[in-house]
Amino acid sequence: MLPNLKLLRKEFGISQQRLADAIGVSQPSINKYENHNIEPEIEILKRLADYFNTSIDYIVGHTDVKRKMERTEDYSLNEGEASLITKYRALRVNEKQCIEMTVNTFLDR
Repeated sequence: MLPNLKLLRKEFGISQQRLADAIGVSQPSINKYENHNIEPEIEILKRLADYFNTSIDYIVGHTDVKRKMERTEDYSLNEGEASLITKYRALRVNEKQCIEMTVNTFLDR
């Protein structure tokens, strides 16, 4: 069973059928993943994670962190910089885009 799959699907406002069509499985398969302790093959898990822009670990309930893991650089950050990054990571995609546009506006002057 994929404990967070149904939550993600509801959050995105999509039906089991629409999700099934998007990742190339049947609607009954999505139902089984959500409700009947059936786990999909790793390739299906990858498609689900890509579709919802999250990690397989989140879908299967191994973490509460929704965001997809990203490659990071090794920087020495002060407390203020680290706080800004933590807050930025908590934003929605469209909110991050607004922040990026603002920063680029300041840098382009």
